[in-house]
Amino acid sequence: MPATGRATLDEIRHFYARLMAAASKSADPRLERIFEIVPREAFLPPGPWHIMVGSQYFETPSADPIYLYQNALVALDVGKGINNGEPFLHAAWIGAVAPQSGETVTHIGAGAGYYTALLSMLVLPNGHVYGFEREDGLANRARDNLIPFEGVDIIQGDATTQPLPPSDVIYVNAGVARPPLSWLKALRPGGRMIFPWRPADDIGLAMLVTWTEAGFRAKPLMPSWFIPCIGASSTDECVRAPNGRDARRVRSLWPTESRAPDESAMAVYRDVWFSSDELDY
Repeated sequence: MPATGRATLDEIRHFYARLMAAASKSADPRLERIFEIVPREAFLPPGPWHIMVGSQYFETPSADPIYLYQNALVALDVGKGINNGEPFLHAAWIGAVAPQSGETVTHIGAGAGYYTALLSMLVLPNGHVYGFEREDGLANRARDNLIPFEGVDIIQGDATTQPLPPSDVIYVNAGVARPPLSWLKALRPGGRMIFPWRPADDIGLAMLVTWTEAGFRAKPLMPSWFIPCIGASSTDECVRAPNGRDARRVRSLWPTESRAPDESAMAVYRDVWFSSDELDY
């Protein structure tokens, strides 16, 4: 393409996918491919679109989908502040949980289904994705949007009260003060859960939890801010709240029924607590 020429949409998608693969920090070549072939605009309202910067929305100049292939929040529902999340962050999260062929993924906060679709591509063949979405309008849109994708079910309902399927990956896209015990129990051996930990208004931290033979290993990742997960965002059951330093020191997560909080506790809730103890591999 000449230096003065206008890039085609395919070229822009290809470049976007290369950036997402780099952001994922994953050696899995499938990540670049799925970000290239799954069209983001298919999971958004008709354009022009509203892109969020800070706390403000800006309308794209037209309905040309080239405006969507950047690291930007795009509104799904402006009035409720519900957005299609930042691609760099999701690329990094997907790289961290590393979905594999044949695995089962539970996606909590599926929205209109864009990241659900990407996850479904990574568990082919023979894998399955269950997407939970509270908002009935979004759940219906996700069902329609995901018709072309294999092995996907959208469940309109509350993932904090409904049983989750046994899962190799639980991918949470709403801020939680603490993960419900039922989520931990839904993880299969070797299972990974990633969620935005919001134990206080000034703390937003992506937390990766892996079920190992020694217990639930925890690894704080990058800053992460999502709208609250209704049913799991209240701090009413908090016995000990962390500060930012404590939150970053977390290395394991424990159900209180299996181990009582001790001097390693960084944050304590009624049924789970966060510890600075490293687990033996």
